[in-house]
Amino acid sequence: MTSPVLPIATERGSAVHAEISRLHGDGALVGHFRLQGGKHRGAIGPAEGATIQRLVDAAVGAGVPIVGVLATSGADVSEGVASLHAWGCVARSLAYASGVVPIVLAVVGPCVSGPALLLGLADAVVMTPETLAYVSGAEAVARFTGVTVSREALGGSAAHALRSGVASLLAEDEEDAVHAVAEILSYLPANNLMHPPYEATYDEGDRLSRRAASVVPASAMASYDVRDVVGDIVDSHSMLELRERHAPNLVTALARIDGHPVGVVANQPNQLAGTLDIEAAQKGAAFVQWCDSFGLPLVTFVDTPGFQPGKDIEWRGMIRKGAQLVHAYAEATSPRLCVVLRKAYGGAYIVMDCKTMGSDLCIAWPQAELAVMGATGAVQILHGRRLLQLNPQAADDERAALIAEYQAQYLTPAVAAERGYIDAVIDPADTRRVLSGALAALIDKRDNSPKRRHANGPL
Repeated sequence: MTSPVLPIATERGSAVHAEISRLHGDGALVGHFRLQGGKHRGAIGPAEGATIQRLVDAAVGAGVPIVGVLATSGADVSEGVASLHAWGCVARSLAYASGVVPIVLAVVGPCVSGPALLLGLADAVVMTPETLAYVSGAEAVARFTGVTVSREALGGSAAHALRSGVASLLAEDEEDAVHAVAEILSYLPANNLMHPPYEATYDEGDRLSRRAASVVPASAMASYDVRDVVGDIVDSHSMLELRERHAPNLVTALARIDGHPVGVVANQPNQLAGTLDIEAAQKGAAFVQWCDSFGLPLVTFVDTPGFQPGKDIEWRGMIRKGAQLVHAYAEATSPRLCVVLRKAYGGAYIVMDCKTMGSDLCIAWPQAELAVMGATGAVQILHGRRLLQLNPQAADDERAALIAEYQAQYLTPAVAAERGYIDAVIDPADTRRVLSGALAALIDKRDNSPKRRHANGPL
């Protein structure tokens, strides 16, 4: 950190250093606090809590992002119950700042016990290999469950990148983590009253996206990496994928189109065939809500056969968790653009920001299939009993004819276009040009949502 602008009063003996300063000298002002070292390995006591709370309040007042570098052993036991109230005050301040200014935390050591929950209040979290973050430690796990687990397996950076989804990005060390924080913030406005920052680019907005058009196979069953499609449509080298290892069947990334920051959500066909499960729904919902908080346009790429089926996933709450993604999209007021690349089946298609969910522009590629389900399943439901009455060869011939007929009548995007469910069927090579033009037209979109305390979302 260089060029301090406004030091924050720090109580004597506090393990926190706090100031409003420039992030790596790039000109961006942030409210920055560093909690590590000092007494009890960066433990949070009354002094630390008061300092961080003042920093958060000052950052909100100044309209600048909040950046924290954390290595804390938890609440300071030596201060007793006052330490619990201290990190509770910090949590309240961060919750108040949420959606007003970006909150990005870098964890460069332990972050355990109650204060670990602060990571869940951040917009994005960067972790280094030294990270250990958990609410209950390995000893408590062994004592209560009888299961022996190492601290790294329980709450290391790899576990949070893959399993919990707490880690947005992984970094090699503290310096790399701070650079990652700066990169995330480069896509975001300083606060919710500002427009996302435009960055001049030499990548023409009307450039043809020929590579993207060639990536998607014609066969609905073939796999591909949707990141190759997105990477060709957005500005060159502008795509920053977040939570890459967690729920990889859904890609969430920051990017730019013709210099304008956007949030990208895309089904990933090479992971679980692009189906939506609980983890993917929650990952997408959190990302959509975050982008909308700061006015980032949302660009959604759809290629999904539906929700992942299974008894366990239903018992774990697929209905409630899936509805989180529905609610996040339906409530979003930033510009929303949707591109149907190939399969768009059932409720999963509706969830992925379809036209009737309030998307500002919904376009489809010519090979797109928009339907309740694929042709094979539909024919089985509609004609299964009759086909069973035929001899095997006749049944196979009739089934093939019925599938072809269903595909021609119902799976073509022309049907959806005629009914107004999509705005246009476009040449895939024109995707970047169409999205760029739409973003320019929607740059000043207004929020017409009803005034209320808050929505009662399906948490």
